[in-house]
Amino acid sequence: MEKVRDEALALSTSERASLAHDLILSLDNPANYTLSPQQETEIQRRVQMVREGQATGSPAEEVFAKIKSQRR
Repeated sequence: MEKVRDEALALSTSERASLAHDLILSLDNPANYTLSPQQETEIQRRVQMVREGQATGSPAEEVFAKIKSQRR
């Protein structure tokens, strides 16, 4: 597993994002998820932003802290 992790971390940002998406879908049956055409379009737009280096991210700690503060 360590070898696979090291190889995955060596991928480009867009390749890692695509791999993460595939791995998450593999946890559940993708047939259980139906997306509207608008949702599919939005996903493709965001993927393209990542591939073009236009997407900005936030550290996971900040994202989780924000979610926790909103749940209170």
